[in-house]
This record gives sequence, structure tokens and C-alpha cells, in this order.
Amino acid sequence: MLPRALSAALAAGLIATLFGALPSAPAYAANPVTPGNFTGYGFDQCDAPSQTAMSTWIKKSPFRAAGIYISGNSRACRTQANLTPTWVKNQLAAGWRLMPITLGPQAACSSRYPRYGKNIDPTIIPTAANTYYAARSQGRAEARKAVTTAQRLGIVRGSTLFYDLEAFDIRKSTTCTNSALWYLTAWTRQLHDLGYASGYYSSAASGIRMMDDHRVAPHSPLTMPDQVWIADWNGKANTSSSYIRSDGWLPYGRMKQYQGGHNETYGGVRINIDRNYLNLRTPKIPGASTPAPQPAPTPAPTAPKYTGSSTSDAHCTPATITRRDYPTYNTKAPAQYVIPLQCLLKQQHLYKYEVTGKWNSQTTAALYSFQASIGFPKKAVVTRPVWTALVTHGNSRTLLRVGMKNADAVRVQRAMNAALASGLAVSGTYRPATATAVKAYQRAVGLPVTGTVTAATWAALERGRT
Repeated sequence: MLPRALSAALAAGLIATLFGALPSAPAYAANPVTPGNFTGYGFDQCDAPSQTAMSTWIKKSPFRAAGIYISGNSRACRTQANLTPTWVKNQLAAGWRLMPITLGPQAACSSRYPRYGKNIDPTIIPTAANTYYAARSQGRAEARKAVTTAQRLGIVRGSTLFYDLEAFDIRKSTTCTNSALWYLTAWTRQLHDLGYASGYYSSAASGIRMMDDHRVAPHSPLTMPDQVWIADWNGKANTSSSYIRSDGWLPYGRMKQYQGGHNETYGGVRINIDRNYLNLRTPKIPGASTPAPQPAPTPAPTAPKYTGSSTSDAHCTPATITRRDYPTYNTKAPAQYVIPLQCLLKQQHLYKYEVTGKWNSQTTAALYSFQASIGFPKKAVVTRPVWTALVTHGNSRTLLRVGMKNADAVRVQRAMNAALASGLAVSGTYRPATATAVKAYQRAVGLPVTGTVTAATWAALERGRT
């Protein structure tokens, strides 16, 4: 996906401090999720083609999907004169599937970046301190920028935003490779928190191979992208590549760029493009609810039964509270996450009602109280840090080492699943896999990396540090 045209200055001031939910562009709220469910041919080109070109190609070409560069200071095509909310609306209405692309900070050991200078498009910071905290901060910031631009253009929540990590030598430097991986993990997690799916474009031999290796690594703390875009110019219009395992991101999470830059002409309109083949379905985003038709009016819900100071409830069992992952959820959360939320808040004497599995005003009020108690802003959203604090809070702080078995080990295993999406089996036995996750957590929050749950680790977990 090598850019082919240089442009002038990047419009400034699109984003600043975005941490919560973002409003969709109201004029284009009816736009469909993109690229959505699609199998077939697509193209990408650095500058968004004109409306005339797109109208001609939708009629004359074999393509129905188009990659467009919407953000990132390392783009060559940073002006994008044609790319407006109206252009996006028109293409989606015509049947085009759009793949929005960000080309932001690149690998620190890349030989081609920064393109414009380190003050304009800095590369990914390769400092390993605190589990590549600097790189993770960059990844979160770039995701927020991409979402801001996407929503300004009318690219709605549920859509996939693709990050373009250009080819680099994955053998050259461990810190270069690891910082890129943690950057992309932060990009994915931030997109999920903001309601978008994560896409990842890279060279099959470098960035894709790197990500696929970590996909199958045992106990990896990384979060994988929802969809991959494989650059493998083998001329075969399919999603297969010898550089990625046959089970990765299948059956509906792959696309492949199988031919590089060349000219094609349809209906008298010539565009220099890369060719792609897509096999995609809309990903289910952690923490997002599935849009549904407007329901018929229903009677106002009755308040749940008041239970006072009691902390017991038939719905609250180890099995209903334990999850392999505790993603960010809002008031639209499904019952399997509202139940543990209500149970955990009940155990803190904050939710004094029967557990219903439906988010109600009493749940919101109890959540506000808990957020305030740990110094978090009051929001009707349960984030990973809040989950971490919730599942950890208790009356004891056992010094945990490998081989120990008790209720505190359950709390820590749940906390690792909340803070790092570790996917641990919550057995109550402190096994090596749990210690490995704890080490990753300790690195992430700047604690001594021992794998032993000390008083300092307990304190960090109870404060919701992630």
C-alpha cells in the first residue's frame, strides 16, 4: 500500500482529549457500517478518486470495495481534496464498501520513516519501560485521532478502521518489534472502547508474520486486530498467504492485497491502484451492542426488588461472576456482563437490589458510587480499569506465589482477565500462567516484575491501574 502522491499540510486541531464515547456525525447517522459483510474484489489508491471516477467504476469495474486514507501524519496523500462527508455518504449509498486507513507512526527501525521529520510524523517509541508504555500511549492517541476523523466523515461505529504498518525488518531489533506490537494492541483496545473494529494492514513477510506469531503464542498479553489485510503480491485473488497460518482470522476476517500499483481503466477512467480480494464479515466489537430495529412502545420497567444490606443473590455464583475477559460495556451490555457487574457492586454494598441482568438506574447509581470511591469519573460505562478494581476488591491481600490455592487467587485471575484480557481459567490455583500474567501486569504499571502478588500489586489492582 505504498502511497503515490504527496500533498501539503495536514488540517490541524481535529482532536485533543477524547477518552469517552464520541458522537456520530448527525447528518450521516444512517450510513451503513463499512466494509461490512463482503466477499469480492476491491482496490486502494492513495488519493480518494473523484465522484465521477467512483460513479463510473461502480458501473464498469469488477470492484465494489475501496481503500481510502483518512488519517495519519505519515500519509503521502494528506490533503485528500475529494474526501468529504458527502463523498463518503455518496459512495456508501452507491454500494461501495470503504476501508478507512490510517498511516501514523511507523516502526522505529523502519528505513523509510519518518517521512517528513520527527516533529511531524515521529516513529513508534521503542522504549521498553513499563511494558512499552510510550508506544501504547501513541497507539491510543492515534486511534482517537482516527475515530474523530472517521466520525467527521460519517463512518459510523461498528465499522473497521485499518492501521497501515509498512514493511520493516522484524529481526533487526527486539524493542522495535515489541514496541510495534504494543502500539497496535493499544490501537485495537482504544478502537474497541470507542465502538470501532480494528483492522491491520502490513506486509505478509514482516508485519503480518509478526502478528500471526503472537496470535498463537501461549499466554500472550497482546490483543489481536479483528481483521487483517495481507500485502502479498503473488497475483492470486484469494486471502491465502504462505506467511500466515491457515487458521488465522478465518473464515471472515481476511483480505489480501495481491497486486501492487498499476493502472486500470474502466469506462474511460484510469486510476493507479493496488488490487485486493476481501472475505469479511462485520466483527463483533467487545463492549458494543448490536443495533436493533426500534421496538414497539413498552410499559415503563418496574424497579427491582430492594434487598437492603444483603450481599447474597441466587444469580451471584462463581460461574456467573467469572469471565475470561471483562471488556468495556455501557448501558447496552448483555446480561452475561450485567449480572457480574450487579453482583460485584452488591458485594460492595452499593447495589442494594435484586440482580436482574438488565442495566437499570440503580446499576448506574451504584457504579457511580464505586467509580467515585476509586477516584474515577462518574460514567455509565464499566471500563477495564473499573472491572479490574471491582473484581479485586475484598477483605484480604494474601501474598500469592505459584502453587497457592485460595479465594484471593480467584480475585487475581479475574483481575488479569479484566486488566490484560489474559483469558485465564479462573481456578483459584496460582499456576505459572497466572504468574506470567501478573508479571505482564507489573511491567505495565511500573512495579517490580516478580510474578508474586505483593501488597503493592494488590493496591494497584484495587485502584484499577492498567
